[in-house]
Amino acid sequence: MLSGLAGNASAEDRTDPAGTRTADAQLSGGAAAFAALADTDPAAALEEYWTPERMARALPADTLVPDAADAADATPAARAPEDSGGEPGSTEPAPPLQQEGRDISAALTETPVVGRVFYTNPNNGGDYWCSAGALNSDSKQMLITAGHCVNVGGSNGNAGAWMTNWTYVPRYREGARPFGTFAAKQFRSFNGWINNSNFEWDVAMVTTWPLNGSKLVNVTGGHGLSWNYSRSQAVTIWGYPGNHASGQVQWWCQGTTVDSGGRLRLDCNFGGGSSGGPWLRVYNDSTGLGQVNGVTSTVDSAGANRSPYFGDSVKEMFDAQGSYT
Repeated sequence: MLSGLAGNASAEDRTDPAGTRTADAQLSGGAAAFAALADTDPAAALEEYWTPERMARALPADTLVPDAADAADATPAARAPEDSGGEPGSTEPAPPLQQEGRDISAALTETPVVGRVFYTNPNNGGDYWCSAGALNSDSKQMLITAGHCVNVGGSNGNAGAWMTNWTYVPRYREGARPFGTFAAKQFRSFNGWINNSNFEWDVAMVTTWPLNGSKLVNVTGGHGLSWNYSRSQAVTIWGYPGNHASGQVQWWCQGTTVDSGGRLRLDCNFGGGSSGGPWLRVYNDSTGLGQVNGVTSTVDSAGANRSPYFGDSVKEMFDAQGSYT
């Protein structure tokens, strides 16, 4: 396994765990951004909220799960269904529309297709960061991250609250926003996370607003998606772990995943802030593109990171959200 510093990786409510629920992104204390900001550019409001000072004060989203809790999460009562038995499938990544003027040397050591997410937790009013990756789809406006980066998670079937002030900064680096900031327009996550905080379902897809008329994937490129592959896959993981360079630059980790109670495991020691970072099959160093086969969900005290397994349910989420604009 290798790891390193990059630059020196609305559906209706349903009771089944694989059901998805959508919500419009909200500003703190405000109504749904999609409705309330129909005549207002939400990116401008978030740009005002997320000052450089506020971004610097944001805390890494906590992904530490005690070993015992991780093991309990994998018990038959809590686990997601096993592989569907369906054929493995994938969608193609897409390069950005404009290549001219891009820093090729930077592209080889960090990727614009991964970025930092900033949001406010409505339960405590704190500002936090996660990681995410742009995902190619019909809309060209989507990204993928962890469920706990969009929703605080519920318990006993009671839904958790959605995060607010949610914005995505592609290739964030020490406060720099080389591609601007993309405001969230709509979230989608699994009911298994939203209602029960089950890490087997800790996945979310987010549709973003265009920035100055430009769509996210057209600006940065977008990864493809993989599903129903074996749990042993060579992957490259990207993210902004707070325990490496204080989460101010991208880090990557490469290795082969193993089955961990139905989830995927790779011992990268990516701490808080790396949540939502993509686990990429067939990663291409020269383009920074691959196929998302998982997202960082948790880390235990031994430094083992885990991701939900991507089966048919993730593909169904992609199909449901991918054309939303």
